[in-house]
Parts: sequence; C-alpha cells; structure tokens
Amino acid sequence: MSAAPDRTDSPRVHLVTGGGSGIGTAVARRLLARGDEVWLLARDAGRARQLAEALPGAHTLVGDLAEPARLSWALGHQAPPDRLDSLLHVAGVAELGPVGDLTPKIWNEILAVNLVGPAELTRLLLPQLRLSRGSVVFVNSGAGLSASPEWSAYAASKHGLKALADALRAEERDNGVRVTSVYPGRTATPMQEKIHRQEGRAYDASRLIDPESVATALLTAVDLPRDAALTDVSVRPGL
Repeated sequence: MSAAPDRTDSPRVHLVTGGGSGIGTAVARRLLARGDEVWLLARDAGRARQLAEALPGAHTLVGDLAEPARLSWALGHQAPPDRLDSLLHVAGVAELGPVGDLTPKIWNEILAVNLVGPAELTRLLLPQLRLSRGSVVFVNSGAGLSASPEWSAYAASKHGLKALADALRAEERDNGVRVTSVYPGRTATPMQEKIHRQEGRAYDASRLIDPESVATALLTAVDLPRDAALTDVSVRPGL
C-alpha cells in the first residue's frame, strides 16, 4: 500500500457531530484554534446557522442523525469535504427509565442517534477517510461497558456502538483507518444535566469531568503518530 500523501503544508480536515455543546464544542474550538479545517454536522438549516455563528470559521453540513435513512440524500445534495483526517462522533441522546416503561418510539430515537446514525455517516464518509488514512473516534460511555437499572436503551445503544467500532477497526485496518472508542465517565454537559434531573439528583458540574479533558483524549487519539493507535480509552474523574 502506498504511503499517505504528505499534507504537512495544508490544514487537517475534521468532521464533528454534536459540535453545539459540551465535548463537541470543546473539540471544535481547539481544532479551529490550531488552524485545522472543521466541519460540523447540524440537524437542520437553522441549527447550522447557530453553529456557524458560535464557532466562526467552521463549515457546516446539514444531516439529521435521528433520520439515518435520509443522510445519504442529505449529503448528496451538499458538498462534503473531499478528504477527512478525522470523523469525530460526539453527538448523543439519553432517556432513562425501566424497561417496562420505555416505548418503541424512545428505543428507536436513541438507537438512531447513538448507533444507526453514526454507522450510516461513517459508511458515507469512508472514501474520504480512506484517502487520508484518517481516524474515526466514537464517544461512547461507561454505559457502553456495563448497564445499570433504568439505563437499558442508552446502554444498549452504546454497547452497539462499541461493537460497531470494533468491527470497523478490523475491517479498515488494511486501509490505514484508525478507530478509537472513548468511554468518558460523567462529564459536565447539557445531556448529563438532563440525566441528573431524570435521576432526581442535584447537578454539580464541579464534581464531574470537564469537557476539555475528554476533548484532550479525543485529540490525543487523532494526533497520535502513525506507528500506533489508541483503540479503547476510558476517561474517569480524577481522585
């Protein structure tokens, strides 16, 4: 296999989902600050405008992870980058509740955004990732390794995301595409604030992981020299 093209004089190109808050915003800001080219996936045109205003210099693509079957059509009517050095899957949703209370609608929404949408977006962008011998990084969760009561749907989606990452890593190794799963503990994000409300617990961001710390883990995986790869990274609150 030929070596990856030398692009030391051109900015690296990244696509980030979930760039509107929390970990996604932290990653996007740091990539922009170092001069890289950043693309953000937005669920609709209005959200794309908000992201462009919040993160000056970033490009946007419109595509709703909640509707995976429409992603191909959506990207086909736009102009995604012709190469990608990384695809960073940060977006996610959560809804807690006992199995006896979770309806098919809730299951389908969680699985679409957390698993099927990322799988389809990855499929559509694999040619660009192969061209650059790029990286795919999935923000998973501790729930992707073990499930607790009332976490069934979210944990199932994250267990599936781990399986997706493991299979993709084996399939794309010969193409030079690296695949990393990052498993953060509870991180100070709007989604975690919602989870605390559902659990009936007080939300104290100072007791949680800073999104910047998780962003550091993601960027470490992307920036690691080509002679190595980070496959599974757990990020836990400090002592």
